[in-house]
Amino acid sequence: MSLLQVEGLGKLYNLETKVLKDIHFNVQAGEFVSIIGPSGAGKSTLLRCINRMVDINEGHVIFDSSDVGSLKKKELRKLRTDIGMIFQHYNLVPRLTVIENVLHGRFGYKTTMQGVFGKFTEEEKERAFYLLEKLGIEEHAYKRCDQLSGGQQQRVGICRALIQDPKLLLCDEPIASLDPNASKVIMDYLKSITSELNITCLVNLHQVEIAKNYSDRIIGLKQGEVVFDGPNANLSVEQINHIYGIETRELITV
Repeated sequence: MSLLQVEGLGKLYNLETKVLKDIHFNVQAGEFVSIIGPSGAGKSTLLRCINRMVDINEGHVIFDSSDVGSLKKKELRKLRTDIGMIFQHYNLVPRLTVIENVLHGRFGYKTTMQGVFGKFTEEEKERAFYLLEKLGIEEHAYKRCDQLSGGQQQRVGICRALIQDPKLLLCDEPIASLDPNASKVIMDYLKSITSELNITCLVNLHQVEIAKNYSDRIIGLKQGEVVFDGPNANLSVEQINHIYGIETRELITV
């Protein structure tokens, strides 16, 4: 059975605006899938429906055999420990240290009081340092996050998501705010760490060539609909033109 099944998903923000329309796809455990499409295509909304950061209006999202749309508050909190989220603008607490931000990823496993007082086990702290080392930023563990570069902050965000021990990582434009060198570093780390830890990854990207270089599979969104779903090799120039509605040479960047 697929780890993630999206069946007839629809999302409306008002009666005139249907952001997602009858979305269908499955994701197998261990897959690295990129979602491409122009701004406004519904990529971010799609990810936020999967972990129910926004409510689902139509259809179903089945994650690890649970119907995400039907879960109560406590059940949803538990499910979200299995779904890590990485954001375009990092969503870190700037005044806190790197290690403190990473450990925030364990809040889903804590009682309210444990979270308030920052009660983390030695095992959790060791895991945090292990992940920082894997992503090459252990030497910054005690720096405030606002002292780091954008690429370093995004690596902290990845560590924070990974310390949840998730089955699925949702990455919402994780390199959109970064220069090409930092973007390559982030994508290399995402690909290697998810492969090593056998974590399924679903990542929104603008850059078609990056999606083709790193993904097992690509999903193309246009105006809230899936217009392509298949292996990288099957994504043709004509299909890219159809997804973006502009000349392909203008949008393929590394």
